[in-house]
Amino acid sequence: HVVGAGGASGNLARLVVHRAVDNMLDLGTGCGVQAVHLARRNPGARITATDVNPRALELAGMSFALSGVEGAELLPGSLLEPVRGRRFDLIVSNPPFVVAPSGDRRFTYRESGMPGDDFCRRLVEDAPHYLNDGGYCQLLANWLHVDGVPWEERVGAWVDGCDAWIVQRDVQDPAEYAELWLRDSCEAGTPEYRARYDAWLDHFEREGVTGVGFGWITLRRSGGSPAVRVEELRHAVEQPVGAYARDVLDGLAGAEEFSTGCGRPLAAAPGLVQEQIGPPGAEDPERIILRQTGRLRRAAGVGTVEAGLAGVCDGTLPLGPLLDAIAQLTGMDAGQVRAHADAVLPELIADGFFI
Repeated sequence: HVVGAGGASGNLARLVVHRAVDNMLDLGTGCGVQAVHLARRNPGARITATDVNPRALELAGMSFALSGVEGAELLPGSLLEPVRGRRFDLIVSNPPFVVAPSGDRRFTYRESGMPGDDFCRRLVEDAPHYLNDGGYCQLLANWLHVDGVPWEERVGAWVDGCDAWIVQRDVQDPAEYAELWLRDSCEAGTPEYRARYDAWLDHFEREGVTGVGFGWITLRRSGGSPAVRVEELRHAVEQPVGAYARDVLDGLAGAEEFSTGCGRPLAAAPGLVQEQIGPPGAEDPERIILRQTGRLRRAAGVGTVEAGLAGVCDGTLPLGPLLDAIAQLTGMDAGQVRAHADAVLPELIADGFFI
């Protein structure tokens, strides 16, 4: 069975970084929808598409012909085996990430046959070795929540030697997860449904699984110290994420290197608004909040120093003189202002409030 373009296909297409590339890999291409998107965005680029299912490769070839995609390379095989020894500017994958119990029935389009979330783990671990410097790997994934182990630590441990942004968009408990995928395979209401449902729950119980996370993973091969963020974002974010995914990773890397003494100018990110909360008529607000009206739509409670910087930082002046001016205007000690900025600005840079 080969599925057509669906919700997951659209999610991945909106995630892919907006960046010109020369060669790219669509791993687990299915009907070829991602490769078609990439070809239209990067005319003239070399495209390789792989899949373990020969019928998927046939249908992908038809998709390419109908869409005017010429010269795409179609290779059979699992994971990165078909392209061993090669490197790419971009790897994208909507992989068979569904975590299902072992048995004689497997839906190849959604299940890898590997235990648990091993397919996604192996792809994350291996992909950086197949990227050119500055190259990206972006995929949708499911991951297990295991009793006694924070999911952030467990999934974050998959990453080695590259920048990474891992986002959990949803979580389902074992019962919800089993019901979702049994409906997907049209088994709800069949005589086998109860036995299949119990098999999923028994499997999760044996493995200590308390839930399954849904999300996306962006990796970037960089020469510097890796910047890694693993987080949960359940709220609606600005689409397409690919329009600013590179900026997110740049912000994480910049936060790692930041200090007020580095001489680097800062600018408040576009689309910031400031909210002040307090009783009507009060001289000073009880709380100040910076809120992003676009992109990841984060909000952060800030103090006088950060709020002041958001109002004056435009990327043209070094940070030191601005902090000294804020200290003079507020009557605060200049050394304390700089120390406070050193403590709080890295997180605000990583979160995209300053660039």
